[in-house]
Amino acid sequence: MIPSPRRTAMLLIGCVILGTGVAMLLAADLGSDGYSTFVNGISLTSGMEFWIANAIVGAVLVALAMLRKVIPGVGTVVQVVLVGVVVDVALGLMATPDSLLWRGVLLAAAFPVLAVGIALYLGSHTGAGPAEAAALAWDPPVAFKWSYSVVQGGGALGGWLLGATIGVGTLAVIFLLGPAVDLAARLMRVDLHQQADPSLEG
Repeated sequence: MIPSPRRTAMLLIGCVILGTGVAMLLAADLGSDGYSTFVNGISLTSGMEFWIANAIVGAVLVALAMLRKVIPGVGTVVQVVLVGVVVDVALGLMATPDSLLWRGVLLAAAFPVLAVGIALYLGSHTGAGPAEAAALAWDPPVAFKWSYSVVQGGGALGGWLLGATIGVGTLAVIFLLGPAVDLAARLMRVDLHQQADPSLEG
């Protein structure tokens, strides 16, 4: 089913905002998110290119989420592709600050951007990207704000064991991003779950 114009706009705008937030997180250079850390660890260990490892890990997580009835949709593909493009473009426009203080400021500023982007694209109910799908697969019984922390924490631990590096930014994502997304969703009055939402069809 083709999403309504409103849901399509939420998906596209959300992914652009999310990509910008990811670029800010990476530009701060204080540690990436747990999911990316895991993909990087697999890439380092296996020798395969990052984008190939990312595609494999993403496909596995989406497939596992399907077993818990989190069905992928057009948003699943758009999220992966569009966020990646936006991150590449935004990183070309950003530079890592020389000062540790300003890197910390950039990291802190990334969180509301990430939270709004994730809440908005999930609120379009067009399908979740890999990390979010894995978290939603366990909500219920575990609320998304905590299951997302588990997914990010598990990814960070796995990536670290495989040789990837972690930092304060990684820890911040693990402990703060899930609750931040939950807060953003409540403020914008959107449901993160991927069932049909008739109110967004118009």
